[in-house]
Amino acid sequence: MISRRRVLTAAAGLGAGSFGLGGLAVAGSYGLQITRYALTPPNWPAGLHLKLAIVTDLHACDPWMSADRIRGIVQTTNALEADAVLLLGDFVAGKRLARLSSIVPHHVWAGELAALKAPLGVHAVLGNHDWWESDELQETMQGQVPAQAALEAAGIPVYQNRAVRLMKDAKPVWLAGLGDQWAYYLYRHREKRRGPDGKLPFFVGVDDLPATLAMVTDDAPIVLMVHEPDIFPAVPDRVALTVAGHTHGGQVRVFGFAPIIPSLYGRRYDYGHIVEDDRNLIVSAGLGCSNMPLRLGAVPEIVAIELGGPALI
Repeated sequence: MISRRRVLTAAAGLGAGSFGLGGLAVAGSYGLQITRYALTPPNWPAGLHLKLAIVTDLHACDPWMSADRIRGIVQTTNALEADAVLLLGDFVAGKRLARLSSIVPHHVWAGELAALKAPLGVHAVLGNHDWWESDELQETMQGQVPAQAALEAAGIPVYQNRAVRLMKDAKPVWLAGLGDQWAYYLYRHREKRRGPDGKLPFFVGVDDLPATLAMVTDDAPIVLMVHEPDIFPAVPDRVALTVAGHTHGGQVRVFGFAPIIPSLYGRRYDYGHIVEDDRNLIVSAGLGCSNMPLRLGAVPEIVAIELGGPALI
């Protein structure tokens, strides 16, 4: 027979363990690491060495992603001395997280990001939470995303289905940015865009991959910036590398397993360097938190990528 004392002792131990795990998860949301990749995609031009720094999913809010913390992230990113810095969206906090914290004003977080420096520039795409922030925008499907206005006021260009030709080592390379795939979430908008199988999608995007790639006018390699990795099956091998955020690496990973991934493909594109049919995708775990200020086993990260050369960053 189990005594009352043993039951109370076990309950206390379980409570202490749960508290410890919760504390570890909260503490994990404040960490920072540099995750490095070095690769040479198929048909990458000889002699072209391109260093990229990826910053994504800040979800600016106080205290979890304060202006001071963003300033530190900017300083760490600048120290990598990348050729270009790519910002992959979700600059604002989700509405659930916003109820638990204080919002960092747009001009403040964008002002901190304005200090990012790179010879080939700082470039951005928007994420789903940037689009979801404005109820009016969701209702009317018209107008500018507030986060985009803040970034552009800070001198950071925002790409929506647009490509730009850059030069590195006297060789051209294209940087393309895709419009967000989950831009509108209101159910009544689902009729506006059916999927290829005729089914109604849960979200309505503003992405146009064919139009984006049509802007490329020569055979120079393409680096594609996206927020959600779900577009990857449609990305042709003409694209040398696709970089994405959005998943947070699951935000909670136990022994490398993430039970919840915000993707139509489940864990297929949850995190890291993924190669399919000689096509390369790198998914960052990002920096901030979505919905709840907890991270476990998915340390906040800045991603450093070396294309076409040895790992120098």
